[in-house]
Amino acid sequence: MTALPEVLPIVPFTTPPGGEVVLPGSKSLTNRALLLAALGSEPVTLTGALFSEDTELMAEALRRLGCTVDADAAALTLRVSGQANLFRTEEPVDIFVGLAGTAARFLTAFCAAAPRGVYRIDGIEQMRHRPMTNLINALRELGAEVRCTGEEGFFPLEIHAHGLRGGDIEIDASASSQLLSALLMVAPQAQGPVSIQLTGSVRWTYVEMTRHLMAEFGAQIPPAQDDRFTIDSIAYTPPSTYAIEPDASAASYWHMLNHMEKGSMTFPHLRAPGDGLQGDAAFVEVLQQVGSHPSGTPFEYNFREISDTFLTLAAIAPLLDGPTRITGIAHTRAQETDRVAGMATELRRLGQEVIEDEDTLTITPQPLKTDQVIETYGDHRFAMSFGVLGSHDLRGDGSSWLSIHHPEVCAKTFPHFFELLDTVRTKFSAK
Repeated sequence: MTALPEVLPIVPFTTPPGGEVVLPGSKSLTNRALLLAALGSEPVTLTGALFSEDTELMAEALRRLGCTVDADAAALTLRVSGQANLFRTEEPVDIFVGLAGTAARFLTAFCAAAPRGVYRIDGIEQMRHRPMTNLINALRELGAEVRCTGEEGFFPLEIHAHGLRGGDIEIDASASSQLLSALLMVAPQAQGPVSIQLTGSVRWTYVEMTRHLMAEFGAQIPPAQDDRFTIDSIAYTPPSTYAIEPDASAASYWHMLNHMEKGSMTFPHLRAPGDGLQGDAAFVEVLQQVGSHPSGTPFEYNFREISDTFLTLAAIAPLLDGPTRITGIAHTRAQETDRVAGMATELRRLGQEVIEDEDTLTITPQPLKTDQVIETYGDHRFAMSFGVLGSHDLRGDGSSWLSIHHPEVCAKTFPHFFELLDTVRTKFSAK
């Protein structure tokens, strides 16, 4: 992968893009599948896997815990084996999760469910501020010994493992569905049945992704009844090979580019809404509504269930004919950064009229300011969303008018995003 400059000028498209664009595998599915494969006893090969910072952190953590994870980046395969060697070391194990929310929450539950050992988990400074309290408390209710060695309820953690006993617990997973997904995946390993009562709202698309993936790895649990899951002890029996779907969240940028530049790009193996495990596939329906919306009138959409894609729409809202009102996004204030405040700041930098509430952004288009540098806040989705906006030929002469600060943050989930953007642009500009 070509090294990126600290500040990357985006070169606009001057010709509608087309052809096949191969998207990376889903981060959400890759990290879930890695954990579920480790919970089994036989080798599992993941095909079409994502190779990025988040998945590499997950794979390396499993290696440190004793599992074998063989990676072939060229073939996009990850092979998990040697599960019998997990949790064997007598020495404390240090695990680094960076800013990877999936790795952080899933590995915390995984280590808490271990039969023995001491596990110290930490991430970068931003990770130390992301919500963990409700997962920690739920694991403690199941008998886990989880110590917060810094501020209570946050990383760093030290886990003294002796398995989970089972029982009835409650959890509020409104801050992140990953808190509930982590519990669901390890609950079949508990010594007795686990009953999980939800006490707050949750993003069901990701919970159902977890539940359906668990079933494909041999641990079928019934849907929630009255916001309660009941999970018996079950042995995972994963398939020998599992194909990871292309990332629907990453696809949102390319769908938007198609929409914005009247392109005809296609995406091999990408699932349609309702056809795969990823709720973010529904972003294509958002664009259909945008396209059919009466010109000049406000457009409103609740992104709660597909909030990873709200930045994709917000970033190009300045190009729409009327105001855009984005709701259901309060929980994104506690993700890689405060995404609501960050998006409001960057849109104002571009001269837009923005009203920011706790759960809402309302964007009224104004003439775009040019020669601006977008801050990314260490967040990959800012880089990619505004990379799409910068691909619009605002001046009409193909000249760059927007730059991205620290574009390398895309390494978290889509390391070659800007390289691919340049390849597609160059291919069609040459025609």
